[in-house]
Amino acid sequence: MRNKFLKSLKILLVEDEENLALLLKNAIGENFHSFLLAKDGNEGLRIYKKVLPDIVITDIMMPNKTGLEMAKEIKSINPESKIIILSAFSDVGKLLGAIDTGVVKYFIKPFDPDELLEYILSLEGMIGKKLIELQEGFVFNKTTNSLYKNNRYIALSKKEVLFLKTLVRNYERGVPVLEYEAIKKMIWEEAVSGERLRTFIRRFRAKTSKALLSNVKGRGYKIALG
Repeated sequence: MRNKFLKSLKILLVEDEENLALLLKNAIGENFHSFLLAKDGNEGLRIYKKVLPDIVITDIMMPNKTGLEMAKEIKSINPESKIIILSAFSDVGKLLGAIDTGVVKYFIKPFDPDELLEYILSLEGMIGKKLIELQEGFVFNKTTNSLYKNNRYIALSKKEVLFLKTLVRNYERGVPVLEYEAIKKMIWEEAVSGERLRTFIRRFRAKTSKALLSNVKGRGYKIALG
């Protein structure tokens, strides 16, 4: 099944049964932009924070951190995260716990991978668009973290991509202004001068456009959407 929506998705599977994880990846993984594996809730949470997958598929019972514990932490980071639970149990209490955590679906093992794939396909209307239109013909792809202008790729450094991705994400969450100090901490992870930040902004604008960023005096910067 080749589908444009599926190909835009980053999937994280958290499953301590290695054979099952590999079986599922081999069965449906190629349908997605990426299909990442984690062996327990701790590793799953680390990967989630790093790549921000569109959908998390997780077992419930795992060592170190259960799927439900991980799901609660993910939901505290982003309440809109889509989480699918896999369980070998038909225990009503565990499944009700999964629902209370805010999962969108649960599957009882064993299940048909194609059934899971069809369900993910049904989420198209629930998952936000991947291409964000900015000013002056710029488009940001949230899946690949890539910037384009009139379909031409714009090469950015890792720090610049992180900056742009955070600006877009904050805007979508209703907090459009990214504060000066937050930028410094995010980009350099240490205290830096205002001049270093201004130099970074000048270089970013030189690669893109002055119209792409708005400076909110005394506060920070916000992205200018199209």
